[in-house]
Amino acid sequence: MAYESVNPFNGETVQTFDELSGAQLEIAISEAAKCFCTWRASSFLMRSVVVSNAAAILRADVDRFARPVTEEMGKRIVEARREVALCADILDYYARHAEEFLAPEVLRPASGEATVANEPIGVLFGVEPWNFPYYQLARFAAPNLMAGNTIFVKHAASVPQSAALFETLWSEAGAPVGAYTNLRISYDQVGNVIDDPRVVGVTFTGSTDAGRAIAARAGQNLKKSTMELGGSDAFIVLDDADLDGAVAWAVWAKMNNTGQSCIAAKRFIVMERLADQFLDKFQAALGALEAGDPMDEATTLAPLSSAAALTKLLGQLDRAVAAGAAIVMGGVGASTFVEHSCSQRFSAASRRTTPRTSTSSLDLSRCSSVSTTKKLQSRSPMPHPSDWGFDLHE
Repeated sequence: MAYESVNPFNGETVQTFDELSGAQLEIAISEAAKCFCTWRASSFLMRSVVVSNAAAILRADVDRFARPVTEEMGKRIVEARREVALCADILDYYARHAEEFLAPEVLRPASGEATVANEPIGVLFGVEPWNFPYYQLARFAAPNLMAGNTIFVKHAASVPQSAALFETLWSEAGAPVGAYTNLRISYDQVGNVIDDPRVVGVTFTGSTDAGRAIAARAGQNLKKSTMELGGSDAFIVLDDADLDGAVAWAVWAKMNNTGQSCIAAKRFIVMERLADQFLDKFQAALGALEAGDPMDEATTLAPLSSAAALTKLLGQLDRAVAAGAAIVMGGVGASTFVEHSCSQRFSAASRRTTPRTSTSSLDLSRCSSVSTTKKLQSRSPMPHPSDWGFDLHE
């Protein structure tokens, strides 16, 4: 697996990194297991000092952390800075509250005595995606380090700078060697890590197919696992909606992080009476976005994360058209930029659920009744509707 930092705005390879050898991986696992023996015995106060230090470093040097994100996955610099700030807040939150959350709970059984205790369990392994290079790590690292576990992460191969810098963050914050480790490893080595008896749990965020493979490997080893596989959120606009407000939130829900988010609005279901107005206003708002260098604060439309992402997106649009949809805007792209794209579905055949699209394209369907919107949004295997109106659940 090639760990390469490639700038999606200009296509330049910024830096390449070697995978860990088998011997280097063994050292990393051994250090994490050794560190757990002492870290689990440390006080909440000691752990909170380290985690709070990491939060303070993020706030004190925002651009040092934000710029690699923009450089290697194309996130607008203003959004990258917000991600750094959010991570600092997450770290501080767990530093302040973990002891309270994990305090023993004394139960009152009818007979005898009982207490629920929360104890660290060991070395945990995370496999994380590229779209939020720090946020995905912070929400895994903060609670588990505060709980007394040690962790290592295999980050996406396209964000090696961010992954390495987040590991450096913990060293600078005072964490002992082995508490947090960045692993640049191959797919085969991922399986080896899950199989290793010193690793007690696995977490994964990403695609359904990869999630199946990792969950199956963890299951074969009877190890705890958590899978975050995204969804296909329906943004529903009903007759009584504040149309301008709905459009404003629709643009944010679709275009935050250039639409490259598992919780981005992907399917828009709009009542027939408002559909034309909604589409006109939505197109105008999207057309006002300015494409450009994501390092420039004036840019409001960043590139996709890679040329491969553009190819995948255009292929999805082609399949939507083949299934009966009509492209009402966009549908073209070059390099890593794509014009905001919207496919409008009219036929029953074109309403079949398709894999989630974490990009700047969207799917719009018209409905004549609230009951129809319910049926259509529930066709997704993972429906979590964003409703604009008051009568959807009557």
